[in-house]
Amino acid sequence: MGVKNKMENKVQKSYEIDMCNGPLFGKILLFTLPLMLSGILQLLFNAADVVVVGRFAGNEALAAVGSTGALTNLLVNLFIGLSVGANVLIARYYGAKQEEEVSRTVHTSVLVSAAGGVVLAIIGILAARPLLQLMDTPENVIEHSVVYMRIYFLGMPVMLLFNFGSAILRAIGDTRRPLLYLIIAGVANVALNLFFVIGLHMGVAGVALATVISQCVSTALIIRCLGNSQGCFRLCLGRLHMDWDKFKKIAAIGLPAGIQGSLFSISNVLIQSSVNSFGSVAMAGNTAGSNVEGFVYTAMNSVHQTAVSFTGQNLGGRQYGRIDKILIECLLFVTAVGLLLGNGAVFFGEKILGLYSSDGEVVAYGLRRMGIICTFYCLCGIMDVLVGSIRGLGYAVMPMVVSLLGACVFRVVWIYTIFQWDRTLHTLYISYPVSWTLTAFVHGICFLAVRKKLMGSMKK
Repeated sequence: MGVKNKMENKVQKSYEIDMCNGPLFGKILLFTLPLMLSGILQLLFNAADVVVVGRFAGNEALAAVGSTGALTNLLVNLFIGLSVGANVLIARYYGAKQEEEVSRTVHTSVLVSAAGGVVLAIIGILAARPLLQLMDTPENVIEHSVVYMRIYFLGMPVMLLFNFGSAILRAIGDTRRPLLYLIIAGVANVALNLFFVIGLHMGVAGVALATVISQCVSTALIIRCLGNSQGCFRLCLGRLHMDWDKFKKIAAIGLPAGIQGSLFSISNVLIQSSVNSFGSVAMAGNTAGSNVEGFVYTAMNSVHQTAVSFTGQNLGGRQYGRIDKILIECLLFVTAVGLLLGNGAVFFGEKILGLYSSDGEVVAYGLRRMGIICTFYCLCGIMDVLVGSIRGLGYAVMPMVVSLLGACVFRVVWIYTIFQWDRTLHTLYISYPVSWTLTAFVHGICFLAVRKKLMGSMKK
C-alpha cells in the first residue's frame, strides 16, 4: 500500500510546477500553455453551439445563442470571481507549506461552488425572459433565447464545480489535467451538438443540452481527480464543511473580482442592447465576431491567471524578489499573444467568420467588429495581467474600483454620450480600446504603489 501511495504521489508531483524556485520563463510557459488550451477548449463549447446552430438552424437561432452571452456573464461572473479568491488563497497557503489551511480552503471552495451553482440555476431559469426583454431582444429571436438560457443554466452547478476544481489545481501548479478533461468533454460536446441539431432537429435546445452534458463529463473527471489526489488538496466528502474564516478570506479577494466581472457585463449588456437596435443580421454578425474574439481573449486571460497563481505562491513563500520578474515576463508574453492572435484573427477573419454563417452580410458585420477590437486586443491583455499581479498580492478592491471606473463606467458614459451623437457600430466598438488604454495606465500606477508598500513592510 505504501509503494502504491509513493507511486501515485510521484505521478501527482509530475503535474505540479514549482513556482518559487528556479528560472521563471520556462515555468510560466509550461503553466500557461495548458491553461490557454483549456480556456480555448471551453470556448469551443460555445463555438460549436454557434457554428452548428448558424449553419443548420438559421440566423435567428444564431442571434439567439449570441444574445444570451453578455447576460449569462452578468449573472455568472460574481461566482467565477470567488474561484479567483480560492485560487489566490490556496496558492498562498501552498507556497507557505501550510497544508491544513490548504485542505480547509479546498473543502470550503467546493461547497461554495455547489451552493452558488444551485442559486444561479434558479435565478437563470426564472429570470431568463424578463431579463432578455429588458435587453430589447427582438421578437423573432427571444423565444429561442429563452429556451437556450434556461437549459444552459440547468448546468450551472456542474459548471461552477469545474471552475472551482480547476482553480484548486492551478493554485498548486497543475494546468495539464484540467486540459485533458476538457479535451474529453469537448469531443463529447461536438458529437452531441451534431446529434441533437442535425439528427434530432432540436435547434437551440439541442446545443444547450449538449453543452450541459459535456460540462457534466468534465466536472465528474475533475472531482474524481481531486478525490484520488494525495496530499493537502485531496477532496474528502467527509471533510466537506463551511469554514467561515476561509470563506471570508476567499470573499475578500474574490467578491471584488466577481463584482468587477458582473458590472463589466452590465456595460457589455448595454452594448449588446445597442447592437440589437441594428437588427437580427447585425446581431448575428456581432455574435460571430465576438465568438472569434473570445479565443484571443481566453489566450490572453490565461496569462492573467498565471500572474495570479505565480504571484500568490511567491508571496506565500516570501520570494518577494521574483514578483517584479513575474509581472514583466507576463506582460511581454501577453503582448505577444495579443498582437499575434488578434491581428491573425483579423487577417483570416473572412474565412473564419464563413464557418459561422454563409450569409455575406453577417460576415461583413462580424469583420466590422473584429477590425477594431482584435487589432488592439493586446491592450486588454496588458490591463488584465496588471490586475492579476495586484490580486496575487492580496489587493482586490483597488483593481476592482479602477476597472469599474476606467472601463465599465467609461463605456456606459460613452454609450449615452458619444454613441448617441454618432449612432454607428464603429463608434460603439471603438469604446473598447480607448477604455483598455486608460485603465491599463492607472493599473500600472496602482501596482507600483502596492509594490512600494510591500517593500516598505519587508524592511520593518
